Amino acid sequence: MRRNLVKSDGTYKLINDYMRLTQQQLACSAAAICILQHGQIVHEWYAGTHEAGGGGRTVGPESQFHLASIRKTYLGFAVSLALEEGKIGSVDDEVTSYLELPDTELLRHTTIRHLLTHTHGLKGGHTRMFPPGTDWSYNNSGVNLLIRLIENVYGCPLAELLQERVFEPLGFSATGWRKERSEQLVWMNETYAGERGDEANLFANARELAYWGQLHLTKGEAGGRQMFPRSVFERATTAASPASLPESLPRNGFFWWVQDLPRAMSELGDRLPAGSYQSLGIYGNAVLVIPQGNIVAVRMLNQSGENPPGYDYLADIKNFGNIVWDCARKSAWRHS
Repeated sequence: MRRNLVKSDGTYKLINDYMRLTQQQLACSAAAICILQHGQIVHEWYAGTHEAGGGGRTVGPESQFHLASIRKTYLGFAVSLALEEGKIGSVDDEVTSYLELPDTELLRHTTIRHLLTHTHGLKGGHTRMFPPGTDWSYNNSGVNLLIRLIENVYGCPLAELLQERVFEPLGFSATGWRKERSEQLVWMNETYAGERGDEANLFANARELAYWGQLHLTKGEAGGRQMFPRSVFERATTAASPASLPESLPRNGFFWWVQDLPRAMSELGDRLPAGSYQSLGIYGNAVLVIPQGNIVAVRMLNQSGENPPGYDYLADIKNFGNIVWDCARKSAWRHS
């Protein structure tokens, strides 16, 4: 089932067609798109059902998808907020200044910056692949340490902090850590022990994820009010990787992938302008922010299992961003 709720002039047909093909290639039962421009929804598209084989609820604006690694952007916000409020002194402080850890020697010279930008070199929390700041490796060792750090400096779990400081003030009722299955959730048949924010069970619908991206685009302004200091978002979405990192490696903000120049390992399309930033989750979901065009684009999928033969996830997500940018520019020309 396909519903285009806003536009019907064909401007976004290319992205709809691309998503439909990607949905089929990855054998996803559910798919969604939500695109904002200048703060307004300019395009939505929903397809499929919550469960494989046509079972479950028909996908629509109320459907909440599992965000997987996109949850890291919410943690990145919390770290930036802690810096703003003096809970953390500097992004270059060593992690051991804020956490009592058994293996302090392993973590020597490992800073908050390293954890945020995947340049810490830790693996599984017990071994080191490379000295901090000298290389790049995407894994959750740094994420898990930062979740503990945030709970330590704020005295409450990450989920509670975000619920009180972000979700409730912004009216985000379709975003949160979910332990129990419900009909609104595009469930991934996994088991979670809690809803504290220390597990990868954050769900959101396409609209609220797009508004999360919009909050970063507007640097904390929502509904005509400055909800958070601008610097919280400027800090989170600016490349924070160590300056000494080899040029071939990706640049990250506070877990966001940041476009400074096209890089082979980046998940950002080569046609996207500098300053764009994006986050991608393992189930195929993504939130892309393109400040130059005042655009936020979200895609939602529920991929399960291994990638099919011949599928290149980096090529896929780069194509998605490039097509969004092409469609948005055509829309601007058409309505100028």
